[in-house]
Amino acid sequence: VCYLLKSNISPDLCNEDGLTALHQCCIDNYEEIVKLLLNHGANVNAKDNELWTPLHAAATCGHINLVKILIQHGADLLAVNADGNMPYDLCEDEPTLDVIETCMAYQGITQERINEMRAAPEQVMICDIHDILATGQDLNRTDAQGATLLHIAAANGYLHAAEVLLDQGASLDVKDWDGWEPLHAAAFWGQMQMAELLVSHGASLSARTSLDEMPIDLCEEEEFKVLLLELKHKHDVIMKSQMRHKSSLSRRTSSTGSRGKVVRRASLSDRTNLYRKECEKEAIVWQQLGAAEEGRNSGLIGEIGEIRPDQENTDPNSLLENSSLLPELANKSTQCDSEIPLQNGLMASASAYQYTFSNGDIWSMHADPDSNPGHMLPYGNPGLPDPQQFWGTYKEHNHQTLSELKRQRAAAKLL
Repeated sequence: VCYLLKSNISPDLCNEDGLTALHQCCIDNYEEIVKLLLNHGANVNAKDNELWTPLHAAATCGHINLVKILIQHGADLLAVNADGNMPYDLCEDEPTLDVIETCMAYQGITQERINEMRAAPEQVMICDIHDILATGQDLNRTDAQGATLLHIAAANGYLHAAEVLLDQGASLDVKDWDGWEPLHAAAFWGQMQMAELLVSHGASLSARTSLDEMPIDLCEEEEFKVLLLELKHKHDVIMKSQMRHKSSLSRRTSSTGSRGKVVRRASLSDRTNLYRKECEKEAIVWQQLGAAEEGRNSGLIGEIGEIRPDQENTDPNSLLENSSLLPELANKSTQCDSEIPLQNGLMASASAYQYTFSNGDIWSMHADPDSNPGHMLPYGNPGLPDPQQFWGTYKEHNHQTLSELKRQRAAAKLL
């Protein structure tokens, strides 16, 4: 070291990580070399790539003697590294921490001053952002590693700077050369509040790097992983809610925007109510007519029963031929000859009668020579039904008159 210094080699030369000889000596606790370097003009506040000073290194390692030497040579007690930490933030050795805090109190450093110094790098960045906006430059421009200003703000946890960038339209999905988006940087450096801010502005929690890593894969702290999972769940819930709300608004807009449809629906409702009232009136009228007709029919059945009191007459031909009331009810009757199919193509002649009554009903029936219900054919014929079954079926299908059908139709409309 002495040879190099005598050869006028700069004591502030650094390696690829930005570490100077003074940094390395503070890490290795080489007290004599530290004094030698400082006496030859080494920068006591030199910063490596992560903005660590030699005092950061000595405080972290708990080298109390080196801390005293560095402070005596003007080491900055408020120097902030890339993680936003000052030397006393990194010191875990109580005696060493006591030395640092005593010196801070002696220099009159207050908490307000500490907060200002912590925010200083971010304030510098905010000033740079305003200069970029004033000159009309692109906020999404990248550096040699493909990182944007939002990448840098996310990695350092500069919330105010990130808010300014996002408000001015900085992109959330620009990838650097490693495929990292700003959210990946925030996750890797443990910037929880920054991650929440980016996600709230639409950053993707499923974005993948060139190595197929999502932000949660880059987290080292379990607490941060839990936070990202919660953010993903909340984001999914919000997106679903927004989709439902959007769909609801679309339906409501389309329905209220068609005034013609609303009028037509109202008119149809009015017509339906009016039609229902008319049906109710019609049903009442038909019920009254039905009661009167049932009275007449009951009298007719009584008189027919008196004609054949000794046996039940189930033959429609006999009933109509023997009824003394038939001339009063029937206005006109017609007879025509027809044939009834029997079996194996055989046909039986039969007479068909049609009676038209005063109320407009028409009764049709056949009369064959052997239409007596008690008289069966001498052989079974699957094509010709049993007379009793035939007459029962006839009654089931023909007991309703036209007026009864109308009454039932009117009553059905009321249901």
